[in-house]
Amino acid sequence: MTPFPLIRTMDRGGLIFVILLAAIAVVVPVLNLALPPTSPFNVSTYFVSLFGKYICYALLAMALDLIWGYCGILSLGHGAFFALGGYAMGMYLMRQIGTRGVYANPILPDFMVFLNWQELPVYWYGFQHFPYALLMIVAAPGPACWPSCSAGSRSARASPASICRSSPRP
Repeated sequence: MTPFPLIRTMDRGGLIFVILLAAIAVVVPVLNLALPPTSPFNVSTYFVSLFGKYICYALLAMALDLIWGYCGILSLGHGAFFALGGYAMGMYLMRQIGTRGVYANPILPDFMVFLNWQELPVYWYGFQHFPYALLMIVAAPGPACWPSCSAGSRSARASPASICRSSPRP
């Protein structure tokens, strides 16, 4: 008996697919960073960013498929969480431009210089550091779901699987 419940529930084909997917997720960035650009096995930076976008959208599609297909619930909240994470990543990337932007301001992003902002807003301060941005990408959507996870709601008293099983099917 395996100690991991996910492995116990997967069939052999599903386990091979997950291992193959994890291997690709590790090998693609390594082929970009470790090999010189002249190597035939080098993966271009463009392909790595495109691969990241595809994986990100696939994750969103898979989440929607699971909640809609298995539970029969149309969830538009996934889009809100996806948008909050994307906005936080955009804030980090805008801070990384620095002096390479059109206005060459080392502190303010280009759109703030264009709009004549004099200083950086307080909620933008930590976004020049990737660990902080990653924390905000993961933690910022949490307060958005707080009303649905409060003590008086059905989801706080029951597991998601039991809610899905008790929901009416068409």
